Amino acid sequence: MRSNLRSSALIETWFDLLSAQQRDMARAAHAAVLAAHPSFASTVKWGNLVYMHGGSNLLALMPHKSHLNLQVFNGAALAERFPQLEGTGKGLRHLKMRYGQEVDPDLIAALVNASVEIAELDRQQI
Repeated sequence: MRSNLRSSALIETWFDLLSAQQRDMARAAHAAVLAAHPSFASTVKWGNLVYMHGGSNLLALMPHKSHLNLQVFNGAALAERFPQLEGTGKGLRHLKMRYGQEVDPDLIAALVNASVEIAELDRQQI
């Protein structure tokens, strides 16, 4: 298991591996996610920056050639509330952010808070 210090270094290395355009948007999205929920555990999994809550994967930043996805692992439960979410999978949805456009920190905060709320409800039902 990685210590917090190593995780921070790993996350910084992840940002360093991105192109300048990807890095700017990823840093803005990362800041918005952590501003909404500072207690998230962040790590790099599958080549993506993953945010964990209660030991479970909740969100991830996935860079692509022309856009950055904010993946919401329980996004299917939020699709009606957030029509900006794309995808058709059983649980996963994503918010597509095109490079060169501004990150919407209010939308990200709303998504983060709603995702945490759903995760907490799911945990209580177990």
